Amino acid sequence: MCQSSSLPRFPAPPSTAVLSLILILSLTTLVAGWRPWPPSGNNRFNLSDYTYGDSKKYEGSSEFIKLKYHMGPVLTSNITVHTIWYGRWERNQKKIIREFINSISAVHSKSPSIAGWWRTVQLYTDQTGSNISNSVQLGQEKNDRFYSHGKSLTRLSVQSVIKSAITARTKPLPINPRSGLYLLLTSEDVFVQDFCTSVCGFHYFTFPSLVGYTLPYAWVGNSAKLCPGQCAYPFAVPAFIPNRKPFKSPNGDVGVDGMISVIGHELAELATNPLANAWYAGQDPSFPVEIADLCEGIYGTGGGGAYMGQVMDARDGATYNMNGIRRRFLVQWVWNHILNYCTGPNALDQ
Repeated sequence: MCQSSSLPRFPAPPSTAVLSLILILSLTTLVAGWRPWPPSGNNRFNLSDYTYGDSKKYEGSSEFIKLKYHMGPVLTSNITVHTIWYGRWERNQKKIIREFINSISAVHSKSPSIAGWWRTVQLYTDQTGSNISNSVQLGQEKNDRFYSHGKSLTRLSVQSVIKSAITARTKPLPINPRSGLYLLLTSEDVFVQDFCTSVCGFHYFTFPSLVGYTLPYAWVGNSAKLCPGQCAYPFAVPAFIPNRKPFKSPNGDVGVDGMISVIGHELAELATNPLANAWYAGQDPSFPVEIADLCEGIYGTGGGGAYMGQVMDARDGATYNMNGIRRRFLVQWVWNHILNYCTGPNALDQ
């Protein structure tokens, strides 16, 4: 969500804007407060569990959702993701996230694939009819191992971290306002404003008065120590949910596997609404409901309400719904504005 929660968990007391969002979502089958808890029992991808019918096809569909194009730019040029690793990161953690981003354009990955998921994002166009790019690649990276802005960041200091990365004396990140995305990832010992209480990640654009440029960016935090039950669900479960066993993470890292879906959420929304004036629902551009917000908590066929939908179990028992180049991932679906429902490559009826 733009400058707000991507996968919100426990919202703060509602403002007028929040109440408007609640009203919109209350008219659908979606859940926005936190990721829905899975059903008990086996959650394997089993075709016999469902019959093919409209009730299973149109996950989250609703005539009340009015996603509109507001004439702003979308990312139609080749997309480059410049990454800032803030804090201390293990080598394997970086590999997992890099491979997820590289998998977005890996069209030969085993189905259902991350590239298949991105094809829904590609359906969105600008006012000339140009589609969002099918090319998403890793750009340059910047390490900030010494917490140059401290271990507690505000939303404004998040932008200051980005400024430091593009103005560094050695190996600064390139400045690419038209097709570059700046992804700030904070390690498990860093707290960001509203983290764990109402956000797990957010996206917006930098202020020229602060950074010098208008750059689309996203922040996502590693919740492994601070709030895995809120931001790494279903690979961790909140303490107040009794007798609920967490799912096994597909890459053996609860915090990072939990980040993957949030990163996907933010990249999809950055591509379709980079400057908060393109694709969103609602009347308030400062609090838009975007293409991933509309599918909050839906990961497979039948998803909605208190059910994440049909996903898959690997041979080692790990839970996932999409394949990358060499790894598996669990990524939420996004809204298809042509069909007017949430969809993903692991849908049982496509």
